[in-house]
Amino acid sequence: MFNAELIEKAARFRGVDEDPTRNLSACPALVLNADYTPLSYYPLSLWPWQTAIKAVFLDRVDIVASYDREVHSPSLDMKIPSVIALRQYVKQSEFPAFTRFNLFLRDRFQCQYCGSPEHLTFDHVIPRRLGGRTTWENIITACAPCNMKKGGRTPKQAGMPVHQSPIRPTSWQLQQHGKQFPPNYLHETWRDWLYWDVELEA
Repeated sequence: MFNAELIEKAARFRGVDEDPTRNLSACPALVLNADYTPLSYYPLSLWPWQTAIKAVFLDRVDIVASYDREVHSPSLDMKIPSVIALRQYVKQSEFPAFTRFNLFLRDRFQCQYCGSPEHLTFDHVIPRRLGGRTTWENIITACAPCNMKKGGRTPKQAGMPVHQSPIRPTSWQLQQHGKQFPPNYLHETWRDWLYWDVELEA
């Protein structure tokens, strides 16, 4: 869970007074589900401004907040949405896809042998030559040096204990991990929607 210090360190919130000079490409909309929770935390669920405006006109979303930046047409002046909410609830699948990114997110972008966040790849805990399969339960994040060092051996044979046993995560678990990695750039209108479950300070 985020704490206030992490938020301020990891995220630069820009004020609305900077919006008029903001480039249109820097005006994505934060997408919330119909229950007003983010569709995803990491990667953050963002739509380009054109997609957000199109969704508004198709009555697929409600505008929750806007940038001060406007777009103009012969018949319309419109502020660019900064936060939108889907009108129809999208049910999240219980289990995420088995992808390299989701694997790294499950393991918090750290080598499960030495803890390094650099040069990440993946490793079969039980090597394929010993019948190890490419599944959630047998693949872990590993840095390239540890991967080379372990080679075709098991962690026990290599004397390299695994920090955390690999599991098949739920989508909820990955969302919780994603909250630990806030984006480097957040608009101030997003704050209330990204950190609604952060413990308030006295």
